[in-house]
Amino acid sequence: MGISQMSFELPEINRKETRNKVEAALEKYQMFKLMEPIEAPINITASYSDTPTSGTGATHSKTESAALNKISQEEERKSYIRKIDTALKRLNRKESAIIKKRYIEDDDNTDYLVYNELGFSETTYYRIKADAFYKLAFILKIAVYKEESES
Repeated sequence: MGISQMSFELPEINRKETRNKVEAALEKYQMFKLMEPIEAPINITASYSDTPTSGTGATHSKTESAALNKISQEEERKSYIRKIDTALKRLNRKESAIIKKRYIEDDDNTDYLVYNELGFSETTYYRIKADAFYKLAFILKIAVYKEESES
């Protein structure tokens, strides 16, 4: 006897909301790539007072807290960039080219300019772009399903 085939259905995707989430993720990626670390003001001048300090229970000075906050923000930014870079590497060559040209390299690119530059017909371009978006949505775990969005 042969192995019986298990069948299961994937939930239906809300295309518009999924596309919006992928575009938002790509915009955030682009901003993080351009963003310099946020400089928190740090007071490095020693200050003295005749008044005794009260015990606030704080374990870090303002300088240490600002430095730790800066490090945390920078790590979050780097982590996000790595996550998107990894997802983009999992796309095929055509999908990757479309996403990079349209959303990463230049924020002024339109779909029309990209499909003409890459030599795709309009129909082929939009089919490949849609496939890339759904792959990115699944890889990044940001796909929106119809049940979720209609509740």
